[in-house]
Amino acid sequence: MHGPSPERVVVIGAGIGGLAAAIRLAAAGLSVTVVERAPSSGGKMREVTVAGRPVDSGPTVLTWRAVLDDLFAAAGERLEDHLTLVPAEVLTRHAWADGRRLDLFADRARSADAIAAFAGPEAGRDYLDFAIAAERMFQTLKAAYLERTQTTALGLTWRLGLHRLPDLRALKPFSTLWAELGRRFRDPCLRQLFARYATYAGCSPFRAPATLMLIAHVEAMGVWLPGGGMQSVARALEGLARRQGARFLMGDAAIHIEVETGRVAAVRLESGLRLPADHVVAAVDPSAIASGSLGPEVRRAVDPLPAGARSLSALTLSLVARARGFPLVRHNVFFADDYACEFRDLHHGRLPRQPTLYVCAQDRGASLHEAGPELERFLVIVNAPALADVALPGQEEIERCVRKSLDRLAALGLELTPEPQGLVVTTPADFARLFPGSGGAIYGRAAHGPTGSFRRPGARSRLAGLYLAGGGVHPGAGVPMVALSGRLAAEALMADRASQRRFHPVAISGGTSTPSAPTAASA
Repeated sequence: MHGPSPERVVVIGAGIGGLAAAIRLAAAGLSVTVVERAPSSGGKMREVTVAGRPVDSGPTVLTWRAVLDDLFAAAGERLEDHLTLVPAEVLTRHAWADGRRLDLFADRARSADAIAAFAGPEAGRDYLDFAIAAERMFQTLKAAYLERTQTTALGLTWRLGLHRLPDLRALKPFSTLWAELGRRFRDPCLRQLFARYATYAGCSPFRAPATLMLIAHVEAMGVWLPGGGMQSVARALEGLARRQGARFLMGDAAIHIEVETGRVAAVRLESGLRLPADHVVAAVDPSAIASGSLGPEVRRAVDPLPAGARSLSALTLSLVARARGFPLVRHNVFFADDYACEFRDLHHGRLPRQPTLYVCAQDRGASLHEAGPELERFLVIVNAPALADVALPGQEEIERCVRKSLDRLAALGLELTPEPQGLVVTTPADFARLFPGSGGAIYGRAAHGPTGSFRRPGARSRLAGLYLAGGGVHPGAGVPMVALSGRLAAEALMADRASQRRFHPVAISGGTSTPSAPTAASA
């Protein structure tokens, strides 16, 4: 005798958030179909072919490995059986125009010693105090905020309780990151270095809360180098989802979420295929829903995001090139002389006249002293405004920014000579096309101001049966946070199913019965 058919879930988007949700839901026995408009999984974790070689051209820093370990464990498997992750000895190498360099290490004491040698013994002690404060922020928010389907400032306060008010005050929500770092570090280079963590979430350090210090701790817990590049992470997660029974429809975009009797009913694809659905997880930029890209019936399921509230975009240079001069490691940052000027330019919708440049040397290994091959793969990232639907930088401005970026690297000691056809540029307009509704924003809503982080949509939308995941959703951007968003979407969906099963239908006039509404988003 056959039991009832499993409930049908359509996951829109095979980025890390969609894959995480698919793994959890398929492992729970639901019938999961993942729809992806691109030919391969990964979402923003994408590869670009340059001079015939694959170059990681999305996120390149992998932290908080435990989130991925938990995903595999939830499906009864081990990450290390499917993915090789090597811990990096040096987290990031930093450089300034005056010739000074500073490495941060996986070992906290070693970082403190390097900072003491860089800026004096007091700076080394200041760093240790900073690291303790960042760790305290992370531990305060991990269970009470990051791992909750959604929370408000009031809900966070209630959840921590009166006995943890000192921890709540230590989050420094009413101080900007830039101001707090000015109180902690006298050396302007150190202030600039730790302010850069705001850009991991697409924010300006001059407007982001000091709470984003916790990102420094997440990185200090370990940076992992995946064998086969970042795309191997997406492939491993896709493989795990498939082994749990999820099926994938690649190269076919979802264009319409159908709604019947106040809840999701089906997803229509560009090919014309209709997928009936009891539940939908939209692992897309929430603005795609609010703009009507997935149909008029669902556009009110999330709030629209004003252009001024978006996170940063980027101008990226994917290269196959020869490198001379600067002693590169995997992750390198070359700082602008005037950080405030850079973010003023971004705030006013301009490409920065002198940008801070992140360089990922993808063929460098975990060792501090490992040299690269003669021809190397690089990703260079320039922060850019996310206004692709408002005011695009012209081709001349883009070319000027690319030229100035390479010239700036050369002035700081790194000469990159691309191979023929060895440079591919991705602009904010390209990101806007890749991720509809985003305007080019890579990280969703910017966490500016004391309540900015609480204004991201949570796992539950306003529409019954529609759940949200991805970098534009709580808890935010970055590979581990996006994976958490997928887990939280799956947990919200499963909790709502359990709530509905506990509800006993009551007959009403006409002989029909009413199901319970989905559980409201948590405080």
